[in-house]
Amino acid sequence: MKSMTGFGRATADLGTQTLAVQVSAVNRKALDLTVKLPAAWAALEPMVGELVRAVAARGKVHVEVSLAGADGGGVTWDDGAVADTLDRLAELAERQGVPYQPDAALLWAVVKEQRGAVEPPDLAQIEDVARATVAEALRAFVAMRAREGEALLVDFMGRVEAIKRLLTAVTDRAPTVAPTYRELLLKRLREAGLELEVEDERVLREIALFADRCDITEEITRLRSHFHQFETLLRSEGEIGRKAEFILQEIGREIHTIGSKANDLTIAKHVIELKNELERIREQIANVE
Repeated sequence: MKSMTGFGRATADLGTQTLAVQVSAVNRKALDLTVKLPAAWAALEPMVGELVRAVAARGKVHVEVSLAGADGGGVTWDDGAVADTLDRLAELAERQGVPYQPDAALLWAVVKEQRGAVEPPDLAQIEDVARATVAEALRAFVAMRAREGEALLVDFMGRVEAIKRLLTAVTDRAPTVAPTYRELLLKRLREAGLELEVEDERVLREIALFADRCDITEEITRLRSHFHQFETLLRSEGEIGRKAEFILQEIGREIHTIGSKANDLTIAKHVIELKNELERIREQIANVE
């Protein structure tokens, strides 16, 4: 199992410059890939997409490939050129009659303008390095997704066990619902002054109809089957998110039916707890690829 949330980063030394690749992802029902590259390296986008699709099937994935000077920031400039620019700005301000009070923000803006953008090397020279760096960042990205997936699996299995215990409680309670109703019915009849025997056809018919309406045997059987499928799916490889969402939808349908048919306060309380646990699983399964 893999989470859809992940992050990975890798760098490569290009001599006087440093190539950096950063991969991040958040939840998304399908794979939504965006790639940010230096304009001169736009031709790398298909390669990046191929590598990402080999390791990710779902999620909003963003890959950013950037270039900086060898010091990691490329912060170099010519003192004389910067001073000359500031002098010209002062003259312009005086001619225009506006206040001129240079501060650190203005100085930094002039420095960035003066040093210009980092010029990327020719694509043919770095294509293999770029591929290897993207692949390295994706390995870190995949490893993080796997670690988060393991944590999610532990949480899921714990919640499934809690649901199975609740289902067992419902199963144990279900056979008592009809006999309890029979006793309650006879008590009400006696209180109303109607002395009817248990074997009376009308009483038997009413009890039989009630027992049929509140029978949840089929729903319990289907629920156990769905939970078995869900547990098997959680331990399988590859993309499981969509299948898990479908199974959880079916589980929710069966739980709702049990709640509407059981006609018993104790079972109704268990159903509320079942729905709460199921909702927590649904919230977390949205993070699974």
